[in-house]
Amino acid sequence: MKKAHAAMRRAGLGYLAALGSALAMAACHGGAKDMPGDARDHAPFHEIGAEDTIHFLGTEPFWGGDVTGTRMTYSTPESRAGEVFPVSRFAGRGGLSFTGMRGGAELTLAVAPGQCSDGMSDRVYPFTVMLKIGAETRNGCAWTDRQRPSGGETSDPSRPR
Repeated sequence: MKKAHAAMRRAGLGYLAALGSALAMAACHGGAKDMPGDARDHAPFHEIGAEDTIHFLGTEPFWGGDVTGTRMTYSTPESRAGEVFPVSRFAGRGGLSFTGMRGGAELTLAVAPGQCSDGMSDRVYPFTVMLKIGAETRNGCAWTDRQRPSGGETSDPSRPR
């Protein structure tokens, strides 16, 4: 029981750090200057439903993937088919996080609303992401099938370049 509580506590602290970074990133990418949403609203984030697929990507190095339900696919140019592993979802007030394990390292993907640019196209994405795998942190952009990127290239944005 103590081990389970310690694991939950670590995951919660990791989520807060990840979501804080994602929200800060949102501000840097032209998103909200303060915490997203109404400060009086304490309901969990609901802009992305549990049934929605979240697509994400980043550059330098190129990476991407998607989350559907409790399954994440993570891909790179070297592994275009991607690795698939289970994740847990948490809806906070200002966004979502997904946690799991990849290759023995803790993984956290934090998703927050905010306009995001991949820096390589004129495409604008509706969400920012922060991906932490072990000690490495990557920043990128995200969208869902209902909330798609606008502008820029017309190629499939769901795969890393």
